[in-house]
Amino acid sequence: MNMDDTICAISTPIGEGGIGIVRISGPQSLEILSKIFSAKNRVFNYKSHTIHHGFIIDPQDGRVIDEVLVMYMKGPKTYTRQDVVEINCHGGLIPVKKVLDLTIACGARLAEPGEFTLRAFINGRIDLSQAEAVIDLIRSKTDLSHIASVNQLKGGLSDKINDIMQRLLGLYGHIEALNDFPEDEVDPLGDETIIEVIDASINEIEKLLETYDTGKILREGLNVVIIGKPNVGKSSLLNALLKENRAIVTDVPGTTRDIIEEYINIKGVPVKIIDTAGIRRTEDIVEKIGVEKSLEYLNKADLIVFMVDASIPLDELDMEIVKYLEGRNVIVLANKIDLTIKADIRKLSSIGDIITTSTKTGEGLNVLYDAIYDRVFKGKNIFGDLGGSIFINARHRSLLLKAINALKSCEKTFDQGLPLDFVSIDLRTAIDALGEITGQVVSDEVLHSIFDRFCIGK
Repeated sequence: MNMDDTICAISTPIGEGGIGIVRISGPQSLEILSKIFSAKNRVFNYKSHTIHHGFIIDPQDGRVIDEVLVMYMKGPKTYTRQDVVEINCHGGLIPVKKVLDLTIACGARLAEPGEFTLRAFINGRIDLSQAEAVIDLIRSKTDLSHIASVNQLKGGLSDKINDIMQRLLGLYGHIEALNDFPEDEVDPLGDETIIEVIDASINEIEKLLETYDTGKILREGLNVVIIGKPNVGKSSLLNALLKENRAIVTDVPGTTRDIIEEYINIKGVPVKIIDTAGIRRTEDIVEKIGVEKSLEYLNKADLIVFMVDASIPLDELDMEIVKYLEGRNVIVLANKIDLTIKADIRKLSSIGDIITTSTKTGEGLNVLYDAIYDRVFKGKNIFGDLGGSIFINARHRSLLLKAINALKSCEKTFDQGLPLDFVSIDLRTAIDALGEITGQVVSDEVLHSIFDRFCIGK
């Protein structure tokens, strides 16, 4: 990937809309614009961060393609730290596509996924953890996930990592000086100082590691699977939670034959509600496949809502489903309490907390919301630590574990009375692992794995 190329891409969603934006970044941005943009003033006289009205013209035949507003931003005060041009076209597939085609015909290259943000990283505008926050921000599903992404984009995680790194680099540099220049007057470090620095770093890393599970939920959502036999109200519950008729509801057993997934927001947490086919013995091939899928989804669930019909006695099929739920995170939901209660739901208290509800009247739904949240976060204020909203992802977690293992190896080496050379080796491993989080040390393979998740226009 050549960073000296001038790249272009559509940076707004494809389809009808108020505007569509074609973004150009690179040293030839103004030159390319000058070939296709007709306006009152000469393009090369534009001041940075100004907007200009004019027309996009096909240079081959002089045909007007669109009336546009063009924004010019001179590097390095831009997203990529290169010269950037943004052409604001009328929204719609054809005008935006034609403008993009013209920029390519005049010398730009179509950007690869995430290449604008990759250039921002390579040119030092943001570090790698901030670049990851960009995609999290775009994909955020609730206010809390949005806040967490913005905080990381502002450098919240980077600051924590850099603080730990600076502490360890200071220790590493001092040990290296003692090893390399024993004849010079380098003040020796006391044993307590070395252990204190390493312990403090381990403690900080452990705090960051504790945020992984919450971060995963905020980014990906909490998988809540609704399970039970047919006609207990699973689809009605989904519709009630969504406040719309998303699933078909009838009195005919086996109506739901496939998996239905929808997101809802519970106290700022994105929750993926998964409505499954009713579990029962059946000879219907399609329904049978649905039942098998329902059982498969149990293994993917962060939380299972096991629904029973409280208006009829528990039967053999209810108790057969219970066998699948042993040892899992379960809430028992006794539905249809607007009718006469005939089920002895106390029999189910061993597999999870019991909540009574009526999807018909809405009674008990607020209790369910609270129970889902509390079951996952156990009543904790998830923004109580680390200044409020720093949450690591799977890549960060792997590198932090590598760093903490190296630091614990440092302590073991030190306790065994081995030379400081051995301590410095493990210190270097820990520092490099932390550096991979912010991108100070990173391979092309890692960069591709991160930026391939982006859309082309970002």
